[in-house]
Amino acid sequence: MRLASRLSLPLLLTLAACAQPKVTTTAPPAEQQLDPELVAMYAELPDGDVTIPAIPPKWLSERNKRREVDYWTDEKPGTIIVDPFARYLYLVEPNNRAMRYGVAVGEEGRGFSGEATIPFTREWPRWTPTQNMIKEDPEQYGPVAGGMEGGLQNPLGARALYLFRGGKDTFYRIHGTANPWSIGQATSAGCIRLYNQDIVDLHDRVKPGAQVVVLTEAETGKGTVPPGTPLPPADYAETLAASNPGATAATMSPGQ
Repeated sequence: MRLASRLSLPLLLTLAACAQPKVTTTAPPAEQQLDPELVAMYAELPDGDVTIPAIPPKWLSERNKRREVDYWTDEKPGTIIVDPFARYLYLVEPNNRAMRYGVAVGEEGRGFSGEATIPFTREWPRWTPTQNMIKEDPEQYGPVAGGMEGGLQNPLGARALYLFRGGKDTFYRIHGTANPWSIGQATSAGCIRLYNQDIVDLHDRVKPGAQVVVLTEAETGKGTVPPGTPLPPADYAETLAASNPGATAATMSPGQ
């Protein structure tokens, strides 16, 4: 799989932001019985001098649970495949398997496709808003114009994977988030964001130099069904979650 893609200068400037999504009035989902394994997976996580808070149960779902799934691709193990339109990220494993993570994606995340490389990662990375962001929203970004040190309120979260193409920074990031409510959603701003617990897990699995492939809208669902099988509808993940909110890894069909 080799995709041709270029980024315009305005898009590059926007991607540099990996901005904090604006606070919305999104209502929490109705109270539900959660699998204890799901709750434990996203429990409080000590991380050096910082303790990552547990994800509130109201923002957890089986749909976004980190899990190993069937995944058919010619990409080598260790490759990251991002499906921004289905809002999933896959880390390719041997034998047609992958580790799947639920993600949040903004307009910037849907504006990037093709291939990149991860030359390095950062733990609790520093974040600086772009000049465009400060100009467009001085009230929100002006106070942090000089940059923001890593921490629980930093928009990049606990870890960041930096994507380069042709030896140059694309300003596209895969990172954690201080807004767990956004996972599984298409929000107003940002690159690809994971629960902090998940970005720590992904970071620990990724090797320097790992390849990243970001799918286009036409390719969404690719890899979730065997070769030669029609791709699932674009809203397959939401359809599955709506029809079976209590689904577990054991009851989900292959690739879901």
